[in-house]
Amino acid sequence: MRVLRKHFAVRVLLLTVVAALALAFAGVASGATYIVLYKSSAVPADASTRIGKAGGTLVVSYDQIGVAIAKSDNSWFRTSLLKDSRIDGVASTEGFGSQVAPVETGSHDGDGGPGDLPNAPAADADSLSPLQWDMRQIHAPEAHAITGGSPLVVVGDIDTGLDYHHPDLAQNIDFSRSASCESGAPDQNPAAWDDRHGHGTHTAGTIAAASNGIGIVGVAPNVKVAGIKSSNDDGYFFPEMVICSFMWAGGAGFDLPPAGPDIAPTVGPRVDVTNNSYFADPFLYNCRNDPVQRAIWKAEKRAIDFAEKQGVVHFASLGNDSDDRAHPAFDVISPDFPPGSEEEREVTNACVVIPVEVDGVIGVSAVGNARQIDGDDDPNDYLKSFYSSYGVGVTEVTAPGGDSVFGRTAEAPNGRVLSTWPADSFCRPDRTVVDPNEPTAVYCYAQGTSMAAPHASGVAALIISRYGNLKSPQNGKMRPGSVAAYIQQTADAQP
Repeated sequence: MRVLRKHFAVRVLLLTVVAALALAFAGVASGATYIVLYKSSAVPADASTRIGKAGGTLVVSYDQIGVAIAKSDNSWFRTSLLKDSRIDGVASTEGFGSQVAPVETGSHDGDGGPGDLPNAPAADADSLSPLQWDMRQIHAPEAHAITGGSPLVVVGDIDTGLDYHHPDLAQNIDFSRSASCESGAPDQNPAAWDDRHGHGTHTAGTIAAASNGIGIVGVAPNVKVAGIKSSNDDGYFFPEMVICSFMWAGGAGFDLPPAGPDIAPTVGPRVDVTNNSYFADPFLYNCRNDPVQRAIWKAEKRAIDFAEKQGVVHFASLGNDSDDRAHPAFDVISPDFPPGSEEEREVTNACVVIPVEVDGVIGVSAVGNARQIDGDDDPNDYLKSFYSSYGVGVTEVTAPGGDSVFGRTAEAPNGRVLSTWPADSFCRPDRTVVDPNEPTAVYCYAQGTSMAAPHASGVAALIISRYGNLKSPQNGKMRPGSVAAYIQQTADAQP
């Protein structure tokens, strides 16, 4: 595991990068939705007809990856479709989801000098900045003295949506690249991707809350953030939503109604970075020897790979079950829908957590504000958060996710991370902060690897802002492997 250090390539940035997520798998009834995985990388021209004959309706076709989303109320739909030899697998996603609660290496692009994107410094003097121990821990203020990021860089926050009314986020939201994937197909109506849960607004604030005098300052306060809603309003992530979100991020063309002159292009990626503070699928660990699990996670993997090949770099939290992802032994929470159906099962390395264990996705674990006492007196050694999962080869970096048990310090009295929150979503009164200069702006303290991952995503946005090139050989501004290399090669090794 490596942790970003002060002597970053931009001469600052992360002391610690961690991704933490507060989520547990559960499911809600969402109708009979199916993932149809074809053996080839394309969806056949007669897919709609064949799906109709099997008693279903085609919802959306992802021709770039050979995946279709369908709906059917017929119990024999899956069996009928599997008679088609072109199909690799069919899996119902009804009741499958994960509910949130509060890498590749390679050479750098170019010679390491600044790229051609517009950049500007940013201040860390907003009204609630003194409460942001996490930003000082990763040396974000020193980074901001050089750059607060570029408005040409966009981070796609794949989460529960985004409160586009929040005054600390509004100026940095890219409406043309935001969408809801709740139905399995993108919907750009802002009412569709509005955050009614809170989790997505919290992660977005850590990434890109504006340096505007009120509230907090994000890791990359000058970049744009796109809300890509990949859950329902209860915070449940379903496979069809996750697939849609990565395809949208990668710039897959969709038959959408006109959305004005600023609509996102369908050539090249819509975003440069994705933040993924969740895990998907009906099971915590998805095993290859189960046909339903295999069909779903293979379809999700194809979507993730598609976006990466377009130039998008992905970050994902490791989870909050304090498990060794590199050596899993048991899964005791799956399947957790309907409630009470979970059962203990043995798992091996043939079983994976999505998206964090997909090749190329940068895994982030969490630390609090407490330093390790290990005899070497290194001020950059921080104690792993009590809940954070870990694992050699799965965890690339660690960042502030908070720790209310072992991470309470004078600088972090409650151990949690403060970020933006929708005014109409619940946050415990003892964890709620209202900006003294803007009473409509609400902030909430939370902890989890969900809070850690957006710190790393924000750093990636700063790297691309500083070193990215509009004439990059890939569709994106900087190769995902180069972004990962900048982060990993400038990080402090952790015990």
